[in-house]
Amino acid sequence: MFFSECDMMMSEEEFRLIRDIIYSHCGLFFDSDTKYLLEKRLARRLPLYQLQSFKDYHYFLKYDRKKDQELSELMDVLTTNETYFFREAFQLKALTEEILPELKKEKEQRGEKTLRIWSAGCSTGEEPYTIAMLIKELGGFHDWRVEIIGTDISNRVLQHSRKAVYGKSSFRTTEERYIKRFFHEQEGGLKVNDEVRELVTISHLNLFDQFRLALLGKMDVIFCRNVIIYFDQIAKKKVVENFYNMLHEGGYLLLGHSESLMNISTAFALKHLKNDMVYQRPCSSGGVL
Repeated sequence: MFFSECDMMMSEEEFRLIRDIIYSHCGLFFDSDTKYLLEKRLARRLPLYQLQSFKDYHYFLKYDRKKDQELSELMDVLTTNETYFFREAFQLKALTEEILPELKKEKEQRGEKTLRIWSAGCSTGEEPYTIAMLIKELGGFHDWRVEIIGTDISNRVLQHSRKAVYGKSSFRTTEERYIKRFFHEQEGGLKVNDEVRELVTISHLNLFDQFRLALLGKMDVIFCRNVIIYFDQIAKKKVVENFYNMLHEGGYLLLGHSESLMNISTAFALKHLKNDMVYQRPCSSGGVL
């Protein structure tokens, strides 16, 4: 089907209506400065459904029986996924040298031997597998029930995560010793060994899906790095509130280094560790662990 340039233009009203549907679905916010980007990426979707205008596409997203499937596929079109193993080394050092030893000590005092870590917005999976490798190397958790859950809204990157095969760009900051211990060669790159993969569960999740969030259960540590930067202030507050509710008292929230909770939430305590600054959910007594 042939479309003229005029057919593929998005009016201001169409932009607002389509943007609001996407925002309601997942919290991704497109302001007026990104209208051209949204128009360019969504224009490729119209021929797939024999639609002749963005007005038709808006109607499709709102009423068609395939609307949920299309919104899911849109996440692959609209999200950018850039990550690699052992990203933000100082934060990972804080995890292994300070956070995990503290949690281990406190839990053992209570007779608990479970550790649950959530990588929210895990993209192609390098982050949850990195966490699993660090726990393996750290030792001391061999008789614990360790669960590392990686989630993302994009099905495309989740397929990559589950295959766990990575090319050269994923190892830009990875020390050779980790590659030798935790990977093996496979066609297409290096594959994560089973001893690491057995600690990690990869799952599809929309951070705005309250029902699915409730099913995840309580966490000891939540990683959500370079994700909330794509949300507006209202969406950020909603997501961070969910994180707070999902953390055990004394649990940790680790954001990207370009992110903070300033003007978003005062519920967390900013904790100055030796290696980094992180957020912690206070205990009900008013203090932190």
